[in-house]
Amino acid sequence: MPTFSRRTKAIAGFIIVVAIGYGISLFWETQNRVPASFSAARGQGAIIAQNIVSVSNQSTDTLGKINQYDKVGDYADALVLTKGLVDQSQDLRTQAINLSGQIASMTQALAGVKDFGAQQDALEAISSHLAMINQLVNYSGDLSKLLNVLQARFSGMPGTAGEVEGLVTQVNTDINAINNFNRQAEQAMAAFDKIEK
Repeated sequence: MPTFSRRTKAIAGFIIVVAIGYGISLFWETQNRVPASFSAARGQGAIIAQNIVSVSNQSTDTLGKINQYDKVGDYADALVLTKGLVDQSQDLRTQAINLSGQIASMTQALAGVKDFGAQQDALEAISSHLAMINQLVNYSGDLSKLLNVLQARFSGMPGTAGEVEGLVTQVNTDINAINNFNRQAEQAMAAFDKIEK
C-alpha cells in the first residue's frame, strides 16, 4: 500500500476542497440563472414590441394630415393616407402574433425563474405586453372605422361630419396606450433585472 507524504496529502486535500467549492458555486449559479429560453424570448419580444411602438408612433403625423385634409374637403388624399395606415396595421397584426408567440415562450419558461419577486416582475411585463396586443386590435379596428367614414364622406354620404376628427382622436388614444403598455413592460423587466443579476 503506497504511502503519501504530508505535502502530497495537503496538495490533494487542497485540490479536493477547491473542486468541491467550485462544484457548489456552479450548482448555486445554475439554480439562480434565468432559463435561456426565457432570455431569448424576452429579447425577441422586446425587439418586436419596440418595432410596434415605432411604427404606430409614425402614424401620428399621418393622422394629423388626414384630419387637415378632411377639414378642407380633400377626401381623396385623406383616403389614400388612411388606406396606407390600414395596410400598415395589417403588418402590425402580424407582429402582434409574433409577439404573442414570444410571450407564450416566456410564460412557459417562467417556472425556471426561482426568485418569486423576479417571477412577479416577469408576469407584470407579460401582462403589459398582452394588454399592448389587445390595444393593437383596438387600433386596427379604429383605423378600419376611419377608412369606412372617409370612404362614405368621399362618396358624399350625409351624416359623417365630425366623425373623422373623433376617430383620429381615438386612434391617437390607442397609440398612447400602446406606448404606455410597452413602457410598463420595460419597467417591469428592469425590476426583474435588479433581482436576477
